Amino acid sequence: MHILVTNDDGPPSNDSSPYVHPFIAALQAHGHTVSVVLPHVQRSWIGKAHIVGHSIRPTYFRPDPIPATLPTSEDGTPRYPNTGTTDSRPLPLSSSAEEWVLVDSTPASCVQIGLHHYFRDRGPIDLIVSGPNYGRNTTAVFALSSGTIGGAMEGAVCGKRSIALSFAFFDRNHDATIIAEACEQAVKVIEHLATNWGSDAQLYTVNVPLQAGVTKQKTVWTEMLQNSWSSGSCFQEVLVPESEDDGPAEAERELRKQEERAEQGGSSLAESGTATPHARYNHMHFKWAPKFKDVYDSVEKSEPGNDGWAVKNGFTSVTPLRANFMHSSANYKGELQL
Repeated sequence: MHILVTNDDGPPSNDSSPYVHPFIAALQAHGHTVSVVLPHVQRSWIGKAHIVGHSIRPTYFRPDPIPATLPTSEDGTPRYPNTGTTDSRPLPLSSSAEEWVLVDSTPASCVQIGLHHYFRDRGPIDLIVSGPNYGRNTTAVFALSSGTIGGAMEGAVCGKRSIALSFAFFDRNHDATIIAEACEQAVKVIEHLATNWGSDAQLYTVNVPLQAGVTKQKTVWTEMLQNSWSSGSCFQEVLVPESEDDGPAEAERELRKQEERAEQGGSSLAESGTATPHARYNHMHFKWAPKFKDVYDSVEKSEPGNDGWAVKNGFTSVTPLRANFMHSSANYKGELQL
């Protein structure tokens, strides 16, 4: 198959994108033609977005070959090096070196560009794989914001069979032996789905537990667990010291406002009782800090059969999806009487 690979974690990196290079190598080892367009940086939690008004500029990544003997960490764990070089211009046509396209945009845009603007000399693209994501994409809370699933959704609305692939890690050890086994499991699932594509499925989301022995565990059909953020905001308030955000112009404007208020004696329409008081705000920043415990608690409380339950039990989950927001009930028909 000719497979287009994208992700939302960007080019290989031990910090943010540790799985994409060994996965691509596994696809190639199974005889597939693999074309690659990735975001140039991590674009997690971005869904199926495109950046409107932004002219996309590609760069070109040349992954270092994966050595036959992998380097090891201090404790002897084998590690993929996840290294390479990036250039502003592609290699000449005469070169046979491996090269990937990086774009300063989103996974969905990567799919559009990969489908329609590169790789014509390699033949039609048979399948799009978005991933492997650095972490699980189980349950609705994760899936609805997932750039990995967003990339596969974009492929589906472009009429291509698409699979979102996520590796559910349980530690950040990045053991190459475990990653390699997960890649083999992923390729096996992908090949099976491509050969036995469901008549009602436009895409699949697949979650592979990053655990030793995963190829010997079950692979199960699942539904996506419906859940929600139940314990409050996904953002943490960060108080801002006075004037931290202010440049000279802002400081000058604030000074003039203070002078004006002093001249007016601080009076306002609200104080006179002739208008509804306006809201007043504490200036603060907001740090992304989702409460992942909400997700894990919802899985613990759920019945068997959903994607979160499968991964918790060490199974590979396969969830068929359609690329739309389905209506909630067929009972809503006709005119809405107000």
